[in-house]
Amino acid sequence: MSENKKNKVQTGPYKPTLILHGGAGRIAWENLPPALYKQYENSLLSYVTETRKLLDDGANALTAAVHAVALMEEDPLFNCGRGSVFTEKGTIEMEASVMVTSVRPEAGTSPAEVNGGIPPEAFQKRAASVILVTQTRHPIKLAEQVLIHTAEQVGGVSRHCQLSGIEIEETGFKEWGLERKSKEWFWTKKRWEEHLRGLRKADGGSKGVLLDISTADEGLGDGYALPSQGTVGCVCLDSWGNIVAATSTGGLTNKKPGRVGDTPTVGAGFWAESWAEPAPIHPGHQHQYSSLRVRDELLGIFKADLWNITSCIPFLNTILGLEEKPNAVPQHQRLLAHEKPQLAYTMQQPSLACPNDRAPQFGSGHLPKSRRRAIGISGTGNGDSFLRVAAARTVGALSRFQGRPLNESLPLVAGALGELQQSAGNRWGTGEGEGGMIAIELVDSRLEGEVVWDFNCGGMWRAFWDEERDEGKVMVFKEAYEDH
Repeated sequence: MSENKKNKVQTGPYKPTLILHGGAGRIAWENLPPALYKQYENSLLSYVTETRKLLDDGANALTAAVHAVALMEEDPLFNCGRGSVFTEKGTIEMEASVMVTSVRPEAGTSPAEVNGGIPPEAFQKRAASVILVTQTRHPIKLAEQVLIHTAEQVGGVSRHCQLSGIEIEETGFKEWGLERKSKEWFWTKKRWEEHLRGLRKADGGSKGVLLDISTADEGLGDGYALPSQGTVGCVCLDSWGNIVAATSTGGLTNKKPGRVGDTPTVGAGFWAESWAEPAPIHPGHQHQYSSLRVRDELLGIFKADLWNITSCIPFLNTILGLEEKPNAVPQHQRLLAHEKPQLAYTMQQPSLACPNDRAPQFGSGHLPKSRRRAIGISGTGNGDSFLRVAAARTVGALSRFQGRPLNESLPLVAGALGELQQSAGNRWGTGEGEGGMIAIELVDSRLEGEVVWDFNCGGMWRAFWDEERDEGKVMVFKEAYEDH
């Protein structure tokens, strides 16, 4: 057993895990030399390892996710914080967001010490984002503070989930002790050269999503490429069953000043929620539930005149479990009862790790035992495409309302030929519709979450924890970089 495993301290019943992303786009093996790949690998491996240790030491998911993203905001490799891209006017406008949920419904009303340290205010608000950030060293920390402060604590913040501009930044500096940095601190040579090259493009289109930029200052030579769609994100599950998605970006290279992307837009670039659903039926109980289904259908069919029928066929009282005949129902009420819609019984798609045994929806009082599922999602890519299809929320809706496991829902949006790609239409190949997502799903009874990701473009930087090896792992393509 590794020393890391020996020293783990778990304060709740669930096994912590996490996944990070560092951007997606037209990343190609020929444009990613080993030295540059190693830089990304070293950075992401360091961040995922450090954050996993926080979780293992008892940190809550909000603290851990914000910590991971703040580390990436310090790293010029990524399009966020100090590595943010420029607008067409040569300015920097950053965005960040956080969203929380818990597989335990009581988390939103419990004291912080009960739900793993996340303040109850965070669950009440669920999501928060900041836009047009220009001076805050860590935009993700500003989003975190907006999430956890209520009207009683800071009058100007109220219960708002989305705030922009210098006023919220000033609140961060004066009320919450966040660090202010000059515009020069955010300037990097690579992003500035990318900005200038983009301006020189005659068509001004999205061909600049992946640009050749100088990397001579890092000893890598000229002509290598970095993806400007380098939005970063982290999804964390802590030992208390809390899931948090945190995302930060500088936006698109040479975007219009004032442009708002998917990163601060709830449901587009990020999402987190939990819900109750019928638990899967054990094969040995299938006959029992089938009988209940027939029973409820009969009750629906005969609900108005059932007592007249059972007076002729008394043994139906026993079969259907009916009580003694009540007082007579007036004729007009019985006619109205006939007009009410009947219940629909549908077999939904299989849920997580339970193929072909999804429980049908029974009538009132006959639901099988329920369970809770929770998900957290963070996206990266062409933000306008994410906005058009409400990408992250669409993934969540597929899981919640169709009963699909997250590893089925996410590829339907972010995978090859998914909703994002389809939204690009004949502009596919220009950068539109490109992107990827990372996510975690937890079922309350399983105690371990499932890490999920997919993307429809050349590559997506991601780092996650390999539970079998008990170590961090970094990938950019579908297969290992070394396999190319």
